[in-house]
Amino acid sequence: MKRDVEALLAIVSEEEARIVDEWLKESRVPEHQRSAAQGEATQVLRELRDALAAGADPAMLEDPRWAGLNHVLEALSSSRAAQGRTAGDTSRFVLAFKRPVLALAQRRHAGDAALLMDTVWVISSLVDQMAQHTVTTYQLTRESVIRRQQEELLELSTPVIKLWDGVLAVPMIGTLDSSRTQMVMESLLEKIVETESALAIVDITGVPTVDTLVAQHLLKTVSAIRLMGADCIISGIRPQIAQTIVHLGIDLEGIMTKASLADALGLALERTGHRIVKAA
Repeated sequence: MKRDVEALLAIVSEEEARIVDEWLKESRVPEHQRSAAQGEATQVLRELRDALAAGADPAMLEDPRWAGLNHVLEALSSSRAAQGRTAGDTSRFVLAFKRPVLALAQRRHAGDAALLMDTVWVISSLVDQMAQHTVTTYQLTRESVIRRQQEELLELSTPVIKLWDGVLAVPMIGTLDSSRTQMVMESLLEKIVETESALAIVDITGVPTVDTLVAQHLLKTVSAIRLMGADCIISGIRPQIAQTIVHLGIDLEGIMTKASLADALGLALERTGHRIVKAA
């Protein structure tokens, strides 16, 4: 083991209590968070010590022997991301570890300039890598949260509604893309099987524009519905959308269309043998 690594290992092994105390002061942890932060700092310090004792290379945090420390840093970053705290908060907390360790190295090796310089470099390099690892983990965690929220929003924005016996409706709101169309088709086809419905109304009143791609997605949805033995009505065909469809040369022949959801429901009831009359 190199002299600088031995020096760092000696510091973190023999000065745990002092390092943790100075670390919390440097990071300015609020009093109500001090207990949790103290536990996090102690755990990080012990995993770092164990990895150094096992011969892990301080210049390579990818070394398998750093797995324990990486796991603790990831847990620390993920928990703070879930609390809504920024990547900078986590990074600053980890970087605050540097000052107390550097101060102890200076105190111990002031008479050996070469060893002190090497030890300072090892400490700085290692702590910087630790801070960068927490930032990367934070970003991955936030991306995961955002993806999950997007999926939940998609599910909420494409509900399958039972309007009448044998009649389903899917109100489309926003832009249609491939992933959303796939989700709509899956939900609608499952509901058709579950309710044994004969008609499905796809309402595009909330779709701002219809282009060739949107029309292709609609046609795919209609085809899938027909393959299940049901029929489809597209409602919400506004004058502007009708003109766009004509200009694009999109063929909707054979597909029932209506200007409004109310008109589509009236047609669906008629097709299923129902009639609505006013009470006397």
